[in-house]
Amino acid sequence: TLGDRIGRRRLLMIGATAFGLASVLAAFSTSAEMLIATRALLGVAGATLAPSTLSLIRSMFLDPQQRTIAISVWITSFSVGGAIGPLLGGLVLEFFWWGAVFLLAVPVMVVLLVLGPRLLPEYRDPDAGRPDLPSAALSLAAVLTVIFGLKQIAQDGVALLPALSITTGVVLGVVFVRRQRTLTDPFIDLTLFRTPAFSASLAAYGLGIFLVFGGFLFFPQYLQLVLGLSPFQAGLWTLPWALAFVVGSNITPMLVRWFRPAFVMATGLVLAAVGFGVFTQLDSSSGFGVIVTASAIFALGMAPVFTLTNDLIIGSAPPERAGAAAGLSETAAEFGGALGIAAFGSIGVAIYRGAMAGDVPAGVPVEAAQTARDTLGGAIEVAGQVPGQLGAALVDAARDAFMAGLHVAAGISAIGAIGIAVLV
Repeated sequence: TLGDRIGRRRLLMIGATAFGLASVLAAFSTSAEMLIATRALLGVAGATLAPSTLSLIRSMFLDPQQRTIAISVWITSFSVGGAIGPLLGGLVLEFFWWGAVFLLAVPVMVVLLVLGPRLLPEYRDPDAGRPDLPSAALSLAAVLTVIFGLKQIAQDGVALLPALSITTGVVLGVVFVRRQRTLTDPFIDLTLFRTPAFSASLAAYGLGIFLVFGGFLFFPQYLQLVLGLSPFQAGLWTLPWALAFVVGSNITPMLVRWFRPAFVMATGLVLAAVGFGVFTQLDSSSGFGVIVTASAIFALGMAPVFTLTNDLIIGSAPPERAGAAAGLSETAAEFGGALGIAAFGSIGVAIYRGAMAGDVPAGVPVEAAQTARDTLGGAIEVAGQVPGQLGAALVDAARDAFMAGLHVAAGISAIGAIGIAVLV
């Protein structure tokens, strides 16, 4: 929305500058609090990048077929980044300190700042109003209070504080929506939701991201903490699903020439459900062939969904509101991702702690046992501090508890994918 007002390219340049600076600050953080704060800055700066580029695509490609191809390339760039990121991050962590992973973003932002003004056109809405800062504060408060409540329930169980927090978030969300209906220049243009294609696509995109973040939340932990891979090796085993996303994104424009987008997306979601279903069968002895097959099936199915929902979201909005539409697309993605991590993480932690409540082997010191009951990572750390057989028994129990959470999360994702297919 800000890009519609000040210029989409200008916002992209501002965001890239802020992202580069925040990356340096994150790399050299001297405390947990500083790291959290700089990560928040990275979130704010990073949130300008996708909507700016997506809305510029809407301005640059007016032909629907060209726009679909452009958005498939745009989605492909995320897939390539998803493939390169864990790999580079893992490689850097093999040789450098943890903060170095943040510095990987700096040269990318420098290239964008040099080439962006030369290659990208500028576009702004000549009739845009002023941004409404109270609405921004309301939306942020609504999201954070709901997620805080979910996290507290995962940590301490259902209690008064998290219930009040979630209720407060819902009330703030209602106030936010009502405020938008009274503003001359709303923070979120609710009239866009009157178009069924826009609303359904936005819902499918947000829910799809919810399932992706939730289902794959356990994947890196499984590779490193259950199978015992190094960060770099784990990064290598994320390549197949990222490459499958690239393939799926690039064949989508060809598929929609022959089939309706709704059927392409629904078929993809059913395929993704099959991939999630395979994840429910994983255990600590599963071969890498099973992992690669499941992740590739899932990625091939979700790629058309992400490509076509973004195409429909942008295509169904007027050109002058492309920034607002792209912002809503990114908001749906970030909100879906945040809720996915909070909800599935809460489910996984609750199942893990429930299973570990009576499974910590006798002989583990009380404080160490409490650490082991909190997380799988804690259990593995504790296992290294106790005698051999006792440590091995603790690791086995913790991994079994973790896998129970992973199976439930994958099962929910599979059922959810079928539900979204019906919606689409």
